[in-house]
Amino acid sequence: MLATVAGLVGVLSFHTKPSSISLGSLPGASSSSRSTTTTTPPTQPTSSNPATAGAPPSTTTSAVPSTTRTATGAQVNYNFGVLSVTVTASGKKITNIGIASLDDGGNGRSQAIDQQSIPMLEQQAMQAQSANIQGVSGASYTSAGFAQSLQSALSKLGF
Repeated sequence: MLATVAGLVGVLSFHTKPSSISLGSLPGASSSSRSTTTTTPPTQPTSSNPATAGAPPSTTTSAVPSTTRTATGAQVNYNFGVLSVTVTASGKKITNIGIASLDDGGNGRSQAIDQQSIPMLEQQAMQAQSANIQGVSGASYTSAGFAQSLQSALSKLGF
């Protein structure tokens, strides 16, 4: 009985902050599955002094080449629609997560759930740097579909 009361107090004292976002502002609208790679070459120091032209500078360090990759996860039917996630990574760090495509059939309730849950899911995935996310209460189907598409995109990127 005491555990039930303690649990109830915990649930009742939990406060969430609603986020406001419209589906029109969700990043990405493409439904294609693509993976692109962009490589930034390292910078090379230059010298205008002929005496030091061949010598490496003592105060300049060369940049490590970074690779930015983007992949779109599989389209997942999450019972109230179809969604896919796009992930951008640099090296072994996820730098951006967004929705590549979302079709909830115009269902108003589903749209309202997606508008609140998707930004939270994106934030959870960025913090976790993986598809190992908690999900959003009241958005179980959206959370499961998001995680499944996210894992698909991460697999394409080698995570």
